[in-house]
Amino acid sequence: MDLIIRAPRIITPDGERSGAVGIENGVIVAVEQELDGPVFVDLTEDEILLPGLVDTHVHVNDPGRTEWEGFDTATRAAAAGGVTTIVDMPLNSVPPTVDVPSLDVKRATAFGHTHVDVGFWGGAVPHNLSELPALHAAGVFGFKCFLLHSGVDEFGHLSTNELATALASLRDLDALMIIHAEDPDLIEHAPAPHGRAYRDFLASRPKDAEHRAISTVIDLARRHDARVHVLHLSSADALPMIAAARRDGVLITVETCPHYLTLTAEDVPDGATQFKCCPPIREAANQDLLWQGLADGVVDCVVSDHSPCTPDLKRFDTGDFGEAWGGIAGLQLGLPAVWTAARKRGVPLTDVVRWMSTAPAELAGLTSKGAIALGRDADLCVLAPDEEFIVDAEKLFHRNAVSAYHGRTLTGVVRRTWLRGREVTGGAPHGKLLER
Repeated sequence: MDLIIRAPRIITPDGERSGAVGIENGVIVAVEQELDGPVFVDLTEDEILLPGLVDTHVHVNDPGRTEWEGFDTATRAAAAGGVTTIVDMPLNSVPPTVDVPSLDVKRATAFGHTHVDVGFWGGAVPHNLSELPALHAAGVFGFKCFLLHSGVDEFGHLSTNELATALASLRDLDALMIIHAEDPDLIEHAPAPHGRAYRDFLASRPKDAEHRAISTVIDLARRHDARVHVLHLSSADALPMIAAARRDGVLITVETCPHYLTLTAEDVPDGATQFKCCPPIREAANQDLLWQGLADGVVDCVVSDHSPCTPDLKRFDTGDFGEAWGGIAGLQLGLPAVWTAARKRGVPLTDVVRWMSTAPAELAGLTSKGAIALGRDADLCVLAPDEEFIVDAEKLFHRNAVSAYHGRTLTGVVRRTWLRGREVTGGAPHGKLLER
């Protein structure tokens, strides 16, 4: 074996145990109580060995908006947060990933610049529905669509009829559609976002918009027997409807994000546009229900929706939520943020690992990721679960020093990360580009 990692605590699919993990040619070849070999790493009593996290919702924005983020900075931030695989979203880059040539551009941009493994979602937009089979054959992990304006004009949103057409096509491919589900009519008739008051921005993205859009998605998925995934659920009101659809056999999965589980509307200061995202961070009572949705298995996974931008686009000069770009840059902090909240609620680390590693890997079909088990990639991270730190946005690795977590005390420090048995140090990148 090339490397043996011995640890007093290891999170495996069967729960927590002590022991040793043997690695050969980048793959886990043994998980035993004791192993012998020439190269050892011994973890200390205050450390836990986890599988590398899998984040299936990351906006790298490269090429085209590299001043917002890039593959080198995003994947360095990922590794520092214990994330060893990301799947990049098809929008906010220019060109968006809506056909095979644009996917080729994306891959060429990323090649040689990734500190972790990277896969790609394709986009489903009004003008490219005939392109979906070719993108699928080219290896994207599924397709992202919006039901309302995406925030960038070059990535259009689907009407209900267009979504139905796309789902019928993807059913024949056994491909997954991942959906930003907010209803455009309800958003259009809600109060327009404006000014510094967070309560006014919250009113502009009502819960009913999520509820109605998810209802539409469920109806179409049922009609076309298609696989669908609801992105970044923020409203817990939709949970009973989703649970009922699953009982009826609808092929629907759901994610939420660290900021919905750890930040609350009550705590957002007026003018603090670093907290703006769509759908929005909601009230504490709603947050409690999202945690219950995770515990009940209605919500499948927790991923970052890392969506950074340059500081000027956050309009800190005015603090106007209507004018500011919506997105939370949280790729590096997802694990400590969720763990900080989980331990206060009595939620074990094994559950956090399932939501942030195993389940996202299963969602994307990444069968070599998401667990410390024989035959899996040796993607690992070391967490000091009791160590506290204060978030300093200037010290994070994503490109721009904007963070909704700045100044917060979090618990859980990622001390080391390995990708396929090689430690990620921030030196020469050795991530791979993945295909479905």
